[in-house]
Amino acid sequence: MVFTSPSKGQVSFQEMFEDLVNYTNEFPDDSYKLIIGTDSHSFLNESVVFVTAVVVHRLGKGGRFYYNKQKTRYMESLRQRIYYETFLSLEVAAKITEQIASNGSCSLNVEIHLDVGEKGETRDIIKEVVGMVIGSGYQACIKPDSFGATTVADRFTK
Repeated sequence: MVFTSPSKGQVSFQEMFEDLVNYTNEFPDDSYKLIIGTDSHSFLNESVVFVTAVVVHRLGKGGRFYYNKQKTRYMESLRQRIYYETFLSLEVAAKITEQIASNGSCSLNVEIHLDVGEKGETRDIIKEVVGMVIGSGYQACIKPDSFGATTVADRFTK
């Protein structure tokens, strides 16, 4: 899995994780959140681009982010796309928490930011995808608080 960092260019998952840990170790007394969110954009009934963003937020003091971009076949169903977005976020979160558990190098609160909200077409599936996230052991955020998906990931879908 390859990620892109605006400051470091393309990095492997392991390089991203090490950079994330080094960033949190710079100021160990500060509070951090690890935010993972995925957004998608469909192109002319041909394909869908999914972008998963990993944001390490030093509360009150900025942060860093990385993103993974992948193109898949077209998905007509919005519900299917939202499920797949959630799956991609959970997959990355699981890999990161596995690395944290094996290293013990840092402790981060993990939030999954979902591209669903009370307004719009996605309101009918909020309970389902939030349940997937909570059932996997992570905190879930929806619009308007889900900037990891709706701002960071969305920025790179086009």
